[in-house]
Amino acid sequence: MQKLAPYTTLGLGGPARRFAEAVTAEQLVSLVADSDRRAEPTLVLGGGSNLVVADEGFDGLVVRVATEGVSVSRDGEEVLVTVEAGEDWDALVVRAVAEGWSGIECMSGIPGLVGSTPIQNVGAYGQEVAQTIRCVRAYDRKTRQVVDLEARQCGFAYRTSAFKRDLARHVVLAVTYALDTSSVSAPIAYQELAGKLGVELGERVPPARAREAVLELRRGKGMVLDPDDPDTRSAGSFFTNPILSAEEAADLESRAPGHPRWDMPGGAVKVPAAWLIEQAGYPKGYTLGPVRISTKHTLALTNPFGQAATADLMALAGQVRDGVREKFGVTLVNEPVLVNCALAE
Repeated sequence: MQKLAPYTTLGLGGPARRFAEAVTAEQLVSLVADSDRRAEPTLVLGGGSNLVVADEGFDGLVVRVATEGVSVSRDGEEVLVTVEAGEDWDALVVRAVAEGWSGIECMSGIPGLVGSTPIQNVGAYGQEVAQTIRCVRAYDRKTRQVVDLEARQCGFAYRTSAFKRDLARHVVLAVTYALDTSSVSAPIAYQELAGKLGVELGERVPPARAREAVLELRRGKGMVLDPDDPDTRSAGSFFTNPILSAEEAADLESRAPGHPRWDMPGGAVKVPAAWLIEQAGYPKGYTLGPVRISTKHTLALTNPFGQAATADLMALAGQVRDGVREKFGVTLVNEPVLVNCALAE
């Protein structure tokens, strides 16, 4: 049986009962369809950067996506870039910057494969893939058909999508992005990045300059994979920034007057999860046995010495979630996909 830990950035996870690699979209569909016909549990594995696998592993078929290919066409002032699910995401960003394609440069340095980006609605520093995705080609396991879904059909929201809300239904085969042909970036929409660049919000800069600044910020937070940096042995941000209703926001304001917040449409409020975690008593470097909160970034839970078990990570995540809920009445939600494991209730 193939152990899954080496295929995840956390270095955690037990064995798969069966393991296969798909190098073409047709092979990926065939493997999943055959497994479905046998009613065998199936896990589609990408870059493993947003995944937490149980110590018991996965009692079924794990299909590792290794498909390749990028095709480019024009649509007026936009360039349509169709990318196979197994392509490396950051390699796509590198090419976009080099080619003068604008719209994804602020998502530089994010680990993982292209096929995962619509599932999570991956985003960073004021950009998210929902802003540029034109369509997603996927295998619908319910209808047993390959379908092309327009962006409006994908149910994109903050760090989620229709794909994530029903992980068992679709297997992403390829993604088409509509990017601007421009010598400047999309408008800078994140204050920390604007400060790093020395520009005002809404200004544009050369895409290469935006990429360089983003990479520097991410490295400072241990968010660019580096085998020599134990803080990067994580699944990225473990918790999403909670979006509170007006009533929930009022309750939090009564508990923590003047807390940092971003106003959202409809009276909702987004609150930085990192602030909640730190104020609840879990600072950077907080350690529980062989796991710890990153010394650089409060949202990353790490396996710094490669000696932890998934159960250790779940214990830390549960402790942090419960501490925040007890102090602030806010329940944090995990961002990575949990396979055969969960935070204890």
